[in-house]
Amino acid sequence: MNIHTILFDLDGTLIDTNKLITESFYHTFNHFGLEFTHDEILAFNGPPLKETFEKIDLDKAEAMITTYREHNLEHHDAYVKIFPNVKETLEKLKKQGIQLGIVTTKMRGTAIRGMKITGIYDYFDTIIALDDITNAKPHPEPVLSAMKNIQADPETTLMVGDNHHDIESGHNAGVKTAGVAWSLKGEEVLRKYHPTYMLHDMKDLLEITGV
Repeated sequence: MNIHTILFDLDGTLIDTNKLITESFYHTFNHFGLEFTHDEILAFNGPPLKETFEKIDLDKAEAMITTYREHNLEHHDAYVKIFPNVKETLEKLKKQGIQLGIVTTKMRGTAIRGMKITGIYDYFDTIIALDDITNAKPHPEPVLSAMKNIQADPETTLMVGDNHHDIESGHNAGVKTAGVAWSLKGEEVLRKYHPTYMLHDMKDLLEITGV
């Protein structure tokens, strides 16, 4: 397959922040006297915080976002780690001249912090974060913005993610897509959104790109 550009979601795809995210939701809901099941909390992982909290309580949404982010940032460095074979794969892709980008629903500062802690920041040619766009995934805008920044061709671009929002955003932008089987949501959930590929190891990208 002729792939010249690979765009990645960040959390749950390249870096493991699943426990941090879950704990931040629990902390926030406890603070506001709300109770949700573990499965319900897992479903909140992916969309922008504003979208999630406004559906729960429009009047308290901003206060809930603040509470979540304060907890998330305070505990960020202790929880964040990289998924297996990510750094090695990025290095090989980069050496072969493949353009790499990040498309995330995190705020730019927090995204960069996680990338630097895990040692992957320097591999990327562009970062599109929540504060860079008007419409978050699954809207095509984040993927299209990343491609515009590095003059990528949709025909040779792949969007990789752990959430259906990533797959749908890629589809909506007219690019190929890949789900990751280590998604907290589960491989079968992602398959329902018909990604072009399903990665069981980050190294699968080397075979897909012929590196």
